[in-house]
Order: sequence, then C-alpha cells, then structure tokens
Amino acid sequence: MPAFPPGVVILQVTPALDAGGVEQTTLDMAEAIVRAGGRALVASQGGRMDEELKARGGELVPLPLDTKNPLSMALNARRLEALIRAEGVDLVHVRSRAPAFSAIPAARRAGVPVVSTYHGVYGGGSAPKRWYNKMMTRTDVVIANSAYTREHVIAEHGIDPARVVAIPRGVDLRRFDPDMVPAERVSARRAAWGIEAGETRPVLLLAGRLTRWKGQALAIEAVAGLKDEGQEAILVLVGDDQGRAAYTAELKALAEKLGLEDLVRFAGHDDDMPAAYLAADLVLAPSIKPEAFGRTAVEPQVMGRPVLAAAHGAATETVLEGQTGWLVEPGSADAWSRALVEAVTAAPALWAEMGQAGRIRASALYSLDAMCKATLAVYARLLQDRAR
Repeated sequence: MPAFPPGVVILQVTPALDAGGVEQTTLDMAEAIVRAGGRALVASQGGRMDEELKARGGELVPLPLDTKNPLSMALNARRLEALIRAEGVDLVHVRSRAPAFSAIPAARRAGVPVVSTYHGVYGGGSAPKRWYNKMMTRTDVVIANSAYTREHVIAEHGIDPARVVAIPRGVDLRRFDPDMVPAERVSARRAAWGIEAGETRPVLLLAGRLTRWKGQALAIEAVAGLKDEGQEAILVLVGDDQGRAAYTAELKALAEKLGLEDLVRFAGHDDDMPAAYLAADLVLAPSIKPEAFGRTAVEPQVMGRPVLAAAHGAATETVLEGQTGWLVEPGSADAWSRALVEAVTAAPALWAEMGQAGRIRASALYSLDAMCKATLAVYARLLQDRAR
C-alpha cells in the first residue's frame, strides 16, 4: 500500500455542512488528511458544522454547491477549477450528485485525479434520473460505503467492479466509548427526555432526521401495537426535521390519535449521541427504504446497545440477527410490534449479552481509523499513478 505523501492538498466537495453522515464523514476525512500531513480543503455551502471543521484543521471554501441550477453548476465548475489551480489541489473527492456536475469537470480540466463516494443508494426510476445518478461514477475510483452499496452501484450503472471499492462508514471509537461517558451525561439526557429517576418502562431510541423514509411513523405504530399487547415502552425520537414541520406535526398527531402522548418524546437535534445511546435500553432503525450504511444502527452497537433494524440494505451486514439485535420485516407495523414484544420482554441479561457482542463486532469492523486509512490509501494510489 503506497504511503500518503505529506504536503498533498485534498479538496472535498459537498453541498452543505449541517448534520448527517455525509457531513460527518467529510469532517472525519479532513482531520485524517491533516493528521497525515496534508492540507484539507472543503468546498461547500457550509452550515452548523463550519466551526468543527476549522477545529479539526480543515479549511472551508464557501461556494453555493447545493444548487441544481444548470447555469449555477457551470459557474461553480469554473470556480472550482480556478480553486484547484490556485491552491495546488492534488486530488478532488466529491460526495454528492449535484456538486459532482461541477467538481468532476473542474478536476478533469485541471488534470487532477477525482474520487467519489456513494453515501446513499439513489433511486433511478427514470432514464433522466439514472443519467443524473451516474455522474457520481464518472471518476477514477468510486467509494461505496458498504458492500450493499457497492453491489448496487455495479449493477445499476454497469461499471467495472475494479473501479468500485467498499469502505464502510467509520465510527470514532474514542468518542463512542461507553467507558468514557460519565453517568451525569446519561442522566442529563434522560431528564431532558422527561424520564424520571426510577422509570421501569424500557426506553427505545430512534435517531435520525425527521423524514418519512426513516420510519418514525412506523415506530410509533409499533409502540401502539406493543401497548395493545400489555407492554409499554417510551419512544424517544432524536433528530430535527430540517424544515419539514408538516411531518413533525403529522407524527405528533399520530401519537395523539393512538393515545401515546405520554410515550412518544420528540427530543430534537442532539450533539451528544454517545450519551443518548446509553440513556436508552434498545435502539430502533426502522428505515422504510434500504440504508446504504446506516450509522444509527452501528453507533449504538459500538456503545453496547442491542438494535432492532429493518431487514434490508446494509443493516443485514451490520446487525446479526439474534446475536447483536433483531432484523425486522421492513415497513410492517405488525412485524415491528411483534419484534418489540420479543425485545422488551427479553431478560436484561440478553440485552447485555447482545450489547457486548455488538460492541466487539462493530468496533472491529466499522472503526473510523479503518475508514480513514482505507480512504487515504485510495488517495495515495491515485496520486502515485498520476506521478508515473
């Protein structure tokens, strides 16, 4: 494996820096580039994570890269090409489709290698949509964030498998370490959720932005089914709606309709997810659509919490049925209710056993260090090829 050469300038391109797996991975790689002796530029609209990027040694280049306007994309391509030449950028890494239409032509005209990461499995129901999605494959290397995503990219776009490498999303094992989270942080989370000391009902956590395909409504219906079976559990929804206020109102109305006002808690955005996972007994990942990776099914396992996940997408790689959690029929409220009954009535000793198994496995397979090293190796190989 070629060594990452010091002094290299890497430009990552992403629409915004608010919250989500794409943004977090961008910051993680910026820090890894700097630690390896390189310079990490991020071209983006920016957002709430700007200061964290700066703290990690990255440099933000503000550009309106969240646009899908063809004229704006063309202008962004010229801006990016000028940036690449002015800053001596050695390699470009594009992380989203809309910016790809600017970043890939800019890199090609400037004569530098370009890498893309498929962070999601994009729908391709029409020829124009498939053409739009395929732009992400017009790079020297395509990184897929799971084996499931890699298989999808190869099958959907018919590209050479040798150009597609699976590098799973990484979890920061220093931050997500149950031994490093003091009890006070966990207690503070439970208090913020309105859970009183001595509460005996299980606490279920569903983390993720409030959007329909993440399955919050399905989870609420499953909790109602659990209650019909004589069992109660508190469901905490962590994540903001990013402007989808109508969906939030719909979820609250559903909880009220089902008589779950006391059981469903809306916690909003949370900057301390390690404590949030420890404040729960079980974690849900009921996504309606297959997750390309699904960090909210992996992070809780690293924290020693059993997971109930929809049995499709990358969850079938990251969650082991009956060993680290439960895999549940996607989209079925009845199946989720049955799974919840099984999970909440299980002995705490089984929760602990599953949690320990999940922690060992997920820490070994999905560490941030492994992801960063593998990505730096891709950069190094392309830079070496270019030097030849």
